[in-house]
Amino acid sequence: MCCSLIWGATFVVVKTGLDHASPFVFLAVRFTIATALMAFFRPKVIGRIDREEVFAGMRLAFFMFAGYCFQTVGLEYTTASNSGFVTGSSVVLVPLLLGVFWGRNLTKWIYAGALAALIGLYLLTVPAEGLRYLNRGDVLTFVAAGFYAVHIILVGEYSQEHSVSALSLIQVAGCAVMAWPLTGAAAAIRWQPIRFVWGWPLYLSIVVCAVFATAVAFTVQLWAQQFTSPGHAAILFALEPVFAVITSYLLLHEHLSSRAWKGAGLVVAGIVIAELLGEPAAPEAPEPIFEGRIYFKPWWRAR
Repeated sequence: MCCSLIWGATFVVVKTGLDHASPFVFLAVRFTIATALMAFFRPKVIGRIDREEVFAGMRLAFFMFAGYCFQTVGLEYTTASNSGFVTGSSVVLVPLLLGVFWGRNLTKWIYAGALAALIGLYLLTVPAEGLRYLNRGDVLTFVAAGFYAVHIILVGEYSQEHSVSALSLIQVAGCAVMAWPLTGAAAAIRWQPIRFVWGWPLYLSIVVCAVFATAVAFTVQLWAQQFTSPGHAAILFALEPVFAVITSYLLLHEHLSSRAWKGAGLVVAGIVIAELLGEPAAPEAPEPIFEGRIYFKPWWRAR
């Protein structure tokens, strides 16, 4: 819940920061500072990282960074409220992806939840005038939700098999490594010219995002998911759009239309239906193994 609160509030923080910096520069600075902080406070982790942890961490980094790229660019074109709810649809995508790519059996409740969320997303993002007026920022954010859903699944697996401290550092460092070349490439083709205007709004955005939303939140997420599962974690992540709406209303004075409120309600209902009424997404392993810390087998292998 702590992570959801932080990430929900950062929709407003990032949108404010993008008024003063281009998206990829913002991400590059954010992840670089976060990496430096994590390495500074946990220097011993670096010497204990092995090859398998590097592979796992970089795989996490790819999906996390891809999600951030689409979401951050999308925030340039849509509201913080919409971005929060569209990003929240990743929760419903988790069981669907598990069914398609991990061979998980899907119940009728998961289909019902997915349908409710799909209708909700339509009402939330598609204007009454029709699809041709669809906001491209919402489309980009939905793509981000897909990457985030895969990230949630992989975190559930890798956090059971590898050092949480190592994974959290590698994935954030991996994002920084990917961000700088992308920044240069985007500027070279004149898609996203480098823009970084110093000022207190940008300082605040970077500090909040680098320290709290990245270095702290992702470390907490990886630690906490040792003791839960992707499905259970997804329910808590469902609170993220709620916090996004609250903060965007209080700080940016954004308002949802009645049509958008109906859509937002259906998205949340879809999340609840899929995760709470369906078959438990993540039964714990029946026989935990102790190896210096509590270790549970990946939940889809724990039958």
